[in-house]
Amino acid sequence: MAKIAKIILVDLPHHPYSKHWRKLAEKIAKELGVPLEVKNEDYVFAIEHGETDDLGMASLPQLFAQTEDGEIKLLLSRFPFNPATLQADPEEALKAVKERIKEIQEGNG
Repeated sequence: MAKIAKIILVDLPHHPYSKHWRKLAEKIAKELGVPLEVKNEDYVFAIEHGETDDLGMASLPQLFAQTEDGEIKLLLSRFPFNPATLQADPEEALKAVKERIKEIQEGNG
C-alpha cells in the first residue's frame, strides 16, 4: 500500500484553467493532509513523469502525487469538461483524482 507524501502541481499560470487546477490541488492536499508543491512551467518534470504527446512533449498543467518511497504518480493530465456546458468540471476532476489516489494507495497504480 503506497502512502501519498506530497501533491505536485506542474502549473502554467497563464493557462485559462490554472485557477481550477490550483483549487483542485489545494483541496486534494488538504484532504490528504500533505504538502502541495507548485512547479511553474516545469516541462522537464512533466515530460519525465506525466503524459506526453506523440512527439514527447507535455501539455500543462498536470497534477501528480509523490509517494513516501519517492515515486511520482500522475493523477490528472487533462481537466474534464461538462459536455452540456462545455465548461471545466471541477467535480468530475475531483472524482477522477480521488479514484486515481485510491488506485495508488491500493498498489494498483
